[in-house]
Amino acid sequence: MASILIKNATIVNEGKQTQADLLIKHGFIEKIAGSIDVKADKEINAEGLHLLPGCIDDQVHFREPGLTHKGNIYTESHGAVAGGITSFMEMPNTVPNALTQQLLQDKYDIAAQNSPANYSFFMGASNDNLDEVLRTDAKNVCGIKVFMGSSTGNMLVDNPNTLENLFAQSPMLIATHCEDEATIKSNLAHYRQLLGDNIPVRLHPKIRSEEACYLSSSMAVELAKKHNTRLHILHISTAKETHLFSNEIPLADKRITAEACIHHLWFTDADYETKGNFIKWNPAVKTEADRDEILKAVLDGRIDVIATDHAPHTLEEKTQPYLQAPSGGPLVQHALPAMLELYHHGKITLEQIAEKMAHNVATIFQIEKRGFIREGYWADLALVNLNSPWQVNKGNILYKCGWSPFEGNTFKAKVISTLVSGNLVYENGQLMSGQSGQRMTFDR
Repeated sequence: MASILIKNATIVNEGKQTQADLLIKHGFIEKIAGSIDVKADKEINAEGLHLLPGCIDDQVHFREPGLTHKGNIYTESHGAVAGGITSFMEMPNTVPNALTQQLLQDKYDIAAQNSPANYSFFMGASNDNLDEVLRTDAKNVCGIKVFMGSSTGNMLVDNPNTLENLFAQSPMLIATHCEDEATIKSNLAHYRQLLGDNIPVRLHPKIRSEEACYLSSSMAVELAKKHNTRLHILHISTAKETHLFSNEIPLADKRITAEACIHHLWFTDADYETKGNFIKWNPAVKTEADRDEILKAVLDGRIDVIATDHAPHTLEEKTQPYLQAPSGGPLVQHALPAMLELYHHGKITLEQIAEKMAHNVATIFQIEKRGFIREGYWADLALVNLNSPWQVNKGNILYKCGWSPFEGNTFKAKVISTLVSGNLVYENGQLMSGQSGQRMTFDR
């Protein structure tokens, strides 16, 4: 479709709301004005609707290759665009782990054939692949992922010399999962001694504790400061960690940034009683006080980004006993509706949602011509109705795993249409045919 005209939208962008028309040509936003009177291939009447920049999710696990019984790039990116997420950055702990440049390229090749959303993939670091990591092209790859805590396969980086060299030599952004492995093992051994294998899921935040998170996060911050590394710490889960970060530096100048995830902004440890393993994540969902301080840090600028850590597992896997059930859950379809629900509760503004889920991600990762509603930028857009209630149920869940921790929730806001790189990929509950996603590039 060469041209699309969106009429009468309330555009939420760069700290303000504006009533305007928007013209898209050949994938790009050509014009934004109070009234645009041209003939386009498609016209969308957006009266009464809000137009947001498409969300950019900087942390997902789409499970391909190797774990496609849980999800794959097509199914999970389908869920993403249905939820207003137009671009994603996917993690390297697939099978095999993306620890070589060829294995990384294999994932890009799959996405080029199958993804309705824009995409990038992190290069994985291990204790013994520094040479491969340093070959990563900063122009075409979002970043380096370092698991400073338990992970899949050979991806736990716990060798101090390796960490030192990674932080000293990486020419690009390092994104970290921070949990101290020794602390977690000690906590688990303690509860095994008390309870054997019958550990309840409510003890998950005691095992993967505040101390485990803070020890690892503070070490990463120290290393980054020592080497002036560009560090981005993922899924902050404790109030204590939020004080590691500054809100006194302009975002474009920050060398150390942080992310909060939907589940840590929504659930608390009280929810284990009803949700069980369906809210078992690493790092763990913790206390109400932690949740509230994380949101406060998002609002005051200590935490810069809101993402999902989308990580699907099958129902069979998640219904196993606590020790056998894997951590992680699917979130991309419901992330923006969940944040819009917090808007309805007066906890965050629409402008802040656009900032934390689109603008800031683009700035932090230096994404070229995405993340803002600007003339000359790619048309990555989410059109939402703030007052169209719907309930999450198995009939409308799009993840391959077929479940959501939000099942039974009613959200007030609904994503009506999603445009990716100027193509209408989702409209009124339907995924449009064809592959529209493009490989993101970076201004580095």
